[in-house]
Amino acid sequence: MNFSALQKQVNDELLLNILPFWSNQMADPRGGFYGQINGNNQLIESANKGGILNARILWTFSTAFLHLKNPDYQAMADRAQEYILNHFFDCESGGTFWSVTPDGNPADTKKQIYAQAFFIYALSEHYRATANKTSLDKAIELFHLVEKYSFDVVENGYFEAYSRDWKLLEDLRLSAKDANEKKTMNTHLHILEAYTNLYRVWKNEELATRLENLVLIFTDKIVNKKTLHLGLFFDENWNCKSNIVSYGHDIEASWLIDEATRVLGNDFLLKKVQQICIAVAEAACEGLQTDGSLIYEWNPDENHTDFDRHWWVQAEAVVGFLYTYELTGDPVWFERAEKCWQYIDKNLVDREKGEWFWSISEDGTVNRDDDKAGFWKCPYHSSRMCFEVMMR
Repeated sequence: MNFSALQKQVNDELLLNILPFWSNQMADPRGGFYGQINGNNQLIESANKGGILNARILWTFSTAFLHLKNPDYQAMADRAQEYILNHFFDCESGGTFWSVTPDGNPADTKKQIYAQAFFIYALSEHYRATANKTSLDKAIELFHLVEKYSFDVVENGYFEAYSRDWKLLEDLRLSAKDANEKKTMNTHLHILEAYTNLYRVWKNEELATRLENLVLIFTDKIVNKKTLHLGLFFDENWNCKSNIVSYGHDIEASWLIDEATRVLGNDFLLKKVQQICIAVAEAACEGLQTDGSLIYEWNPDENHTDFDRHWWVQAEAVVGFLYTYELTGDPVWFERAEKCWQYIDKNLVDREKGEWFWSISEDGTVNRDDDKAGFWKCPYHSSRMCFEVMMR
């Protein structure tokens, strides 16, 4: 396969499978989008609507309109933006809710910084695509709230989660499987991603300073100097509290850090960062399998490897491998991207019902226990992979 063939295949995947699934099956007549389609392709109309899901839908259709100029994609993006502004924003205390009920009333009112970041990311993209000034204003508003409440002025970095009135919570976790620590790689990665996108459209000096600081947090605190994997959980003093290796986050970070530094336009920093990004991508390949896929994670403390092939890990691997190919010129990285896409195409794409399965187990069976669409299963990783390939 050459690059043109790869572009054609992912273009077809985006236009004929991913975007139609979310347009045709997830739009809720009550407003916005449904909260869940389970792994057996059953629509759960009673499911709460997650902030992460809705922000990622907004980003996806905004990006689709930005690049493809199809007015149907703008209509979907505008639908998502309107629902978010009307139902997820907290008019009393500022910021956004974690989730709302099927009818759009607040369900979980905590202010998870991870979620604030995704709304910044999505609203910035909506402004890029449509020049909707309200979206930019709201993204900037969230930026100031994150900096006001979450930034650690003593030890640097960002704390995880707050109550509706912005008091630091005891339970800071994104999900039950996460360690309850005050700082995480995952939240910092998506603040980095969000601030990168906001800086594209708002050349603010404070934002530039914070974005550069985030890049350095990764290079100096989060990337393990010995293993070149990312630490996942940290206390407030940046002591790493976990030895788990997340191969998907390694490869995702390898290109998001590079992208952030490019958007900043700091050539001196870029030279330093790109060598680290290559090294992190190489470390991620410890999880690469002979079929082209990237496994989920390794826990050295328990001597346990999770061999499941999650949808988002494969999508990020394709992008990360392509970025590393651009940085190194080594064709082995393009071959890895190509082979990983072939794995996705053969195993994860649901040809019958649309979209992608959550994961494939080590023995090759499809995971139907987790959602086809839901709080975490969104169009963002898969569509972003397609856009990154198509727009090169």
